[in-house]
Amino acid sequence: AAGQETDERRRLGAGRTTGRCGGAMNKPDNTNRRDNRPRRPRTDRPRTERPRTERPRVPLDPARQAAFETLRAVSERDAYANLALPALLRDRGITGRDAAFATELTYGSCRTTGQLDAIIAAAANRPVADIDPVLLDLLRLGAYQLLRTRVEDHAAVATTVGAAKYEFDSVRGGFVNAVLRKIAGRSLDEWLVEVAPDPAKDPIGNLALRHAHPRWIAQAFADALGADAAELPEVLAADDARPQVHLAARPGALAAEELAAATGGTVGRYSPYAVYLPGGDPGRIDAVRDDLALVQDEGSQLIAIALTRAPLSGPDGGRWLDLCAGPGGKTALLAALARGAGATVTAVEPAARRAELVEQNTRGLDVPVLRLDGRDGEAIAAAVGGVGEGFDRVLVDAPCTGLGALRRRPEARWRRQPADLPELTKLQRELLAAAIGLVRPSGVVLYSTCSPHLSETVGVVADAARRHPVEVLDARELFTPVEGLGAGPYVQLWPHRHGTDAMFAAVLRKLPS
Repeated sequence: AAGQETDERRRLGAGRTTGRCGGAMNKPDNTNRRDNRPRRPRTDRPRTERPRTERPRVPLDPARQAAFETLRAVSERDAYANLALPALLRDRGITGRDAAFATELTYGSCRTTGQLDAIIAAAANRPVADIDPVLLDLLRLGAYQLLRTRVEDHAAVATTVGAAKYEFDSVRGGFVNAVLRKIAGRSLDEWLVEVAPDPAKDPIGNLALRHAHPRWIAQAFADALGADAAELPEVLAADDARPQVHLAARPGALAAEELAAATGGTVGRYSPYAVYLPGGDPGRIDAVRDDLALVQDEGSQLIAIALTRAPLSGPDGGRWLDLCAGPGGKTALLAALARGAGATVTAVEPAARRAELVEQNTRGLDVPVLRLDGRDGEAIAAAVGGVGEGFDRVLVDAPCTGLGALRRRPEARWRRQPADLPELTKLQRELLAAAIGLVRPSGVVLYSTCSPHLSETVGVVADAARRHPVEVLDARELFTPVEGLGAGPYVQLWPHRHGTDAMFAAVLRKLPS
């Protein structure tokens, strides 16, 4: 067993046991010194060994334990941190500072996983793929505290090592101790000088790792910025920061000023229904529980509002369609605006759970939810008893990579891959084609994504404009009073400019037959 433990220590990279002054505890050169000393007389009394003292193996405190378990759920089960952690905090009654600490550790560790892994690999002198996954999540938790929080080094190291001993054994605890102590010896900037690509040879790769993004995503942002690519560091920095929570007051039920006064928030800059929260759990807000407000990024609010402002040729018959409705945030705002305009909204969502969320978010707004594939225009028309010439306004908030909302989905940037794009862009083209088929002549379709990737935005819209009888309208005037929207005709919002998710919008008007 002792031999196996030695092999295990060597595999994990644990250092040799050291003496009080740090030197290796080897045998002295004079191995015959004992023979020169007088021997004690033997007695019949049995020999007793002094008990070995070892630091107790203790689990993590509640906040760190909640963060660790969420990281495990993300790694093992592809859980979403922003869903798993709040549920865990509620179940265990973790509130106040402990809840805030657990949230920072969880979301921060998820958001910076690739950056942390590069540093852990360098400190451990091995690829992270060679480290036990549970141990790796502990190392990420410890490294994040050391490099990106104000937690004292000794507290970050001691709690993580104790957890490794508790979860495994002293051998792995020693490995974690060695790696974290090495990480603690340098600042984040010093580590990044070592592990990030050379900025002269790969400037985008260097910026990507410095701001905790995969390189391909940083490249996609640079491509979308186009002539403004010099803003890439600002985009990445904004995307790496923890986002502010936005609420949307329900039109006709509650004014933004009233919501701000009730929550201690501030009225938004652009949407007349937006409120920015200073912090806390929005699920505990009375207006949210009473369906008078919902959590919704201001950029998403602007998308719904823009559809209602888009100019039609001829009167608005009041038939509006949300073709990709789940989970229902835009649907709810659109339906509340429709009620004020004497219109009705029909929602389409094929996924059962997401359809349920649409129904929950639109309670009291009389929104029929069709559990159909948005690409099946005939089935949708049949389900509503025929659409005549078609719907007046159609929203296509298409499924996408979500690259524009990475700051709100901390683990997503490390899950998404470029290989996801072909299937998604095919779906997006098909959904937009179906929407054009369902809208009436001179009616409008607003196509949006929470991604700035050109393949999902300009590429999809340009393809539709070539294939279908539509004209592309200038969407910028529909987003008043937002500034910095570029040359048009499309709208691309950015977190560093507008404080919103990186939402894209294009408006198409169907040409008369």
